Amino acid sequence: MKKKYKLKVKSAAKKRFKITGTGKVKRRNVGMRHLLEHKSSSKKRGKRLDNDVAKSDLRKVKQLMPGVV
Repeated sequence: MKKKYKLKVKSAAKKRFKITGTGKVKRRNVGMRHLLEHKSSSKKRGKRLDNDVAKSDLRKVKQLMPGVV
């Protein structure tokens, strides 16, 4: 029998996405790296939380993380 190789997860995807217990894919919000002094406090507070990956992007994320999602 021929050995089957495991598919590797892309390192970039590993760092950017987290899988929840229910199987949803979470991501960080954009816009919290620089130029924060002119953004309102409420906007910055809202960006601290994680978001779900959009339905339209899920297929792409699944291709980057085979076997995980």
